[in-house]
Amino acid sequence: MMPSLRISSMSLQTRLVKLIVSSLASFVQSTSSSSNLVNQSKYAQLLAVIEEMGKDVRPTYAGSKTNSERLKRGIVHARILVRECLMEVERSART
Repeated sequence: MMPSLRISSMSLQTRLVKLIVSSLASFVQSTSSSSNLVNQSKYAQLLAVIEEMGKDVRPTYAGSKTNSERLKRGIVHARILVRECLMEVERSART
């Protein structure tokens, strides 16, 4: 029973990462304009980081310490990019 639980968790994580990526992609498309070129690059960076994180989820569940550490670094990087993106959105909303 434990292997099926592990597969279920991995597929849940994969679906979660895909959902986040698609949500962010939709958000980027809805907020894009010619004056937000800097924002788009931040969001593009964020999407790329999240996609890379998705590649490390499965090996992390399998016990790979290297992938686990890379996933942790990706999470930290994504959090920083999210903060920067929010700051840019707030800044552009004021103008």
